Amino acid sequence: MKSSVRSIPRPGRGRVRPVLTLLTSGTMLLTSACAVANSDTAGDAGSADGRTLRVVLTQEPPTLEPCESSTTATGVVVRSNITEPLIERDPTSGKLDPLLSTGWRQTKPTTWTFDIRSGVTFQNGQPFTAKDAVFSIDRAVNSDLACNVDGYVFGDEKLVVRAVSPTRLTVTTKKADPILPLRLSFIEIVPRTTDSRAKVRIPIGTGPYAVKEWQTGVSISLARYDKYWGKAPAYPRATYVWRSDASVRAAMINKGEADITTSLDPMDATKENSVAYPNNETTALRLDGREAPLDDIRVRKAIGMAIDRDGIIDALLDGKAKPAAQLVPPGVVGHNDDLVPPSYDATKARALVKEAAADGVPVKRRITLVARNGQFAGIAETAEALQYEMAQIGLNVRIRMADTATSLQYQLRPLPRGVGPIAMLVQHGNQAGDAAFTTSQYLLSDGPQSTFGTKELDRRIDAANALSGKAREKAFADLLAYQNKEVAQFAYLAHMRGLLGLSPSVHYRPNSATGDEMRLAEVSPAKAGKH
Repeated sequence: MKSSVRSIPRPGRGRVRPVLTLLTSGTMLLTSACAVANSDTAGDAGSADGRTLRVVLTQEPPTLEPCESSTTATGVVVRSNITEPLIERDPTSGKLDPLLSTGWRQTKPTTWTFDIRSGVTFQNGQPFTAKDAVFSIDRAVNSDLACNVDGYVFGDEKLVVRAVSPTRLTVTTKKADPILPLRLSFIEIVPRTTDSRAKVRIPIGTGPYAVKEWQTGVSISLARYDKYWGKAPAYPRATYVWRSDASVRAAMINKGEADITTSLDPMDATKENSVAYPNNETTALRLDGREAPLDDIRVRKAIGMAIDRDGIIDALLDGKAKPAAQLVPPGVVGHNDDLVPPSYDATKARALVKEAAADGVPVKRRITLVARNGQFAGIAETAEALQYEMAQIGLNVRIRMADTATSLQYQLRPLPRGVGPIAMLVQHGNQAGDAAFTTSQYLLSDGPQSTFGTKELDRRIDAANALSGKAREKAFADLLAYQNKEVAQFAYLAHMRGLLGLSPSVHYRPNSATGDEMRLAEVSPAKAGKH
């Protein structure tokens, strides 16, 4: 179906700019028909007996392996439901709170000591001790499993971990690490009997729910762990299913077939079936600077100028986002308040592309824009808008919509070879609250989700990591500005807000971590008239 172009006026602005109209009346009728047809077959979402919490995801998780729970599709099921970390970060205040560790302190410049909670058992009945914590850290960080948490959180650094008693362990780093407790909050604890040579399909943890069954392609069922050390969750059972169509997910809420659904489309959202929340995600195009024409900084900067952020946010994201000038969202240590997005200027962007072409840059070489199905509401339409805007400045772009597993092949190292220049539509959530997790992942030359970098940017990141307090904040803010000026690996789009589908029968208050870590123990039956 071809897209048409219309001009969308913006309230409070004196100008009008062209933006893709990506939802024609025909598209809306087709979507509505799909919702009715598919939702009738979705009764496996759970039961309406009030004892099974029914959750609908955008896609089936690619894995439930705990060491991969820093990826959204896995973490939203695993983290704080099946497994738990030593420490958890309050997503609202940023404060670190005790969980399986009751306290921690820096006992030497490079060593931290952690006290372990007593009286905790795993879902297989095995007691939890410091040895399990040591095993879990070694398995996630020091093994050959290639866990996402290894590169994402620790940058492939190896740790020296020792259990000094059943209730105490030490973690030593090569260099002083002022935020080691924060990093450890990403490691989910598993029994030391867990396979250390291969990733697991059905995880065992200390969380309030245990995996009862995973029917591949159909559903994941959890059962309340009755010997859980903390407060028992309200629902004895929970079931996850997945529907890629946002309208289907909304229809399941409306028809009483689901209690919670992730990522509603604004078009389907009402006050009765949804709640908006700041999800701490930033959307951007990651530009592969290893391949022409994206290896030319003029082309990369031109793409940044060609994006009509306000138009896309107004037309496709229901105004529920803010234009972005960096991957680090507000409220995270290192966010640079002085950075602003480049002004939308197709004329100047086109001139930069022509200048590059005059110097021999093959600007007509086809660029593949990769986007993940269901990553956020309106992603397909957003990809089409970006394709259109890049075409307007003289670039040749095709779209490839991919499932989670395929998109991760493009997103994570080792990056695929022989696929040509890639513009990857990524969505990054810095739930940890420190820019180190963004820069080590996306900006280092060899970062797990970086396509390239510079020695100077690497030096700045390394120097910022060693600092604390105000000096740390300034160093990260300065290097983010340097990235935009001298590297320009990203064309930023927006700091996002999420729309969570929520049945009137349940009470749940989402926060900025909900998209990555939906804690089922925080969901309860609603009182009359309240979510």
